[in-house]
Amino acid sequence: MSADKHPGHVAIVGAGIVGLSTAWFLQERDVRVTIVDRKGVAGDSSWGNAGWLAPALTLPLPEPAVLKYGLRAMLNPSSPVYVPLPPDAHLLRFLAGFARHCTTSRWESAMKVYAQVNRMSLGAYDELADGGVREQTHLADPFLVGFKSNEEREPLINEFQHLEAAGGEVEYDRLDGEEIRSLEPCLDESIRSGLRLRNQRFIDPPRFVHSLADAVLARGGEIVSGFDVAAIRDGEHGGVRLFSRTADSVSADSVVLSSGARLNALARSFGVRALVQAGRGYSFSVQPAQMPKNPVYFPVQRVACTPLHDRFRVAGMMEFRSPDAPLDSRRVRVIVESAKSMLTGIDWESRQEEWVGSRPCTTDGLPLIGATRSPRVHVAGGHGMWGIALGPLTGRMMAESLTGDQVPDVMRNFDPLR
Repeated sequence: MSADKHPGHVAIVGAGIVGLSTAWFLQERDVRVTIVDRKGVAGDSSWGNAGWLAPALTLPLPEPAVLKYGLRAMLNPSSPVYVPLPPDAHLLRFLAGFARHCTTSRWESAMKVYAQVNRMSLGAYDELADGGVREQTHLADPFLVGFKSNEEREPLINEFQHLEAAGGEVEYDRLDGEEIRSLEPCLDESIRSGLRLRNQRFIDPPRFVHSLADAVLARGGEIVSGFDVAAIRDGEHGGVRLFSRTADSVSADSVVLSSGARLNALARSFGVRALVQAGRGYSFSVQPAQMPKNPVYFPVQRVACTPLHDRFRVAGMMEFRSPDAPLDSRRVRVIVESAKSMLTGIDWESRQEEWVGSRPCTTDGLPLIGATRSPRVHVAGGHGMWGIALGPLTGRMMAESLTGDQVPDVMRNFDPLR
């Protein structure tokens, strides 16, 4: 297929928020879609994350403060960032590349990119809602950020100032301890400082992603679970052919690789050299005596809390390990020990839905979205912690690119061949 030909059928590898959003926006352009996934809908990081659609907090991961923090993290088993020692060769290369991007100039440059996509991200969710996706987003009013002192609060305010200088928008109010606890009674008295963020949203990730899958199916899309892609044959009869590890196959005009932390294995042979490392996150659910109505964030402890209908999800951790490694209960205990001193009215031993999933992290903190060396093979991934926040926007841009529509100028920053 030539680069300018509108594909009639696109195969998508990955049934998470990015792959499903790509499918939905392709269907808007009358393209037939087949989605394959090694597990099924929301089988990895799209299931157990915090579900935040929070442009104020969607910021580049490589930043100057990370270097000092990262060195301490390697030596501290209770740190919310875990790096196994000794790291393997892939992880060493990733950490070295990540460190090179933890400079002030590169962080500020990446911040300008995030400022642009953050202005568009919620609009893509609105398009899904207007197009019939049943599960809705929820306005987080208030979205609270808690600290144990005013001094702890200053680094985040400094990040907000950099975001505004880069062209981003963030509205917030400073709160003292009494004010923030009056807005959320489950906060412990140790929380003595806070912020109230405005114009942020959140979703219940499993419910939303399954609702999106239902919408794709209702429009004639196909979702094939248990299809673990082993190889892609490019150029066969002018298209592509995907082969699973069980010898099943799918043929299409083009393919979009949105396989999360496993992206490198399939994309490398098509010229994609950017490293994607699994930054594994953990979460679990609890039942507070009084269910909070909105998200709460504790940046110092890196703990994110979200009410998801009948349960309260507590999430955290950045664990640089293989996506196939089993859940490590020690990481769950680290989150519990961090959270229990800041929240009251929770039986921490009655946890449910303990989960680990792999965020696909890049060394420069920017996703990979666009064509590879082959005009038939495209990539949509590498969002790090922001796959849920940016998934629908990524899907829209990917669909625009595949069908020859004009794409936003910001997309040039996400070239998979960079």
